[in-house]
Amino acid sequence: MSPRIKVFRKILNPPIIKGFKPYGKDSEKQKPGLVNLLYEEYEALRLSDYDKLKHLQASALMGVSRPTFTRIYASALGKIAKAFVEGKQITIEGGKIYFDSNWFHCCECLCYFNNPEKETKIEACPLCGSPQIENYDLTKENNKLNKADLCICPSCGLKIEHQNSIPCNRHECPKCGNLMKRKKNPHSKQPKP
Repeated sequence: MSPRIKVFRKILNPPIIKGFKPYGKDSEKQKPGLVNLLYEEYEALRLSDYDKLKHLQASALMGVSRPTFTRIYASALGKIAKAFVEGKQITIEGGKIYFDSNWFHCCECLCYFNNPEKETKIEACPLCGSPQIENYDLTKENNKLNKADLCICPSCGLKIEHQNSIPCNRHECPKCGNLMKRKKNPHSKQPKP
């Protein structure tokens, strides 16, 4: 029997953050690794717990069946529980989704905004007024994430994939034991001076 085709899930808004990081006196002793919350899992939490919608209403907004919505929601709760209990960092990325309207990104103030009135053309950022705006393409954003930065050993040259929010100099090289250094990906966004 062939697997079911996964239907794209509709997301009303992209999350305003990329994830969460644990803190406290024992955060140094946390288990390594990340918990990846998919965009559709984030959206299920938002609709059900933040907007207080019933599963049937939320499933209609996401364009999935009620049982599928319940599975997505249960998966999100399980991942968050795992992150809390094991002290792991949560990242929000990935998934098979689409936005309900076109989203834009301002290159000047770095804000994201949408255009619910599709007949009106967006010419400037509503926040700062800058004309330097571009379409927000989630697939391009996910491809940037997939071209990960690297941690490199200055002694032996071993390269490993960089984990977000964990400095490379906290990793020991598995080959020679020296501390790793960060090697930036040319595709990653550089902060403005």
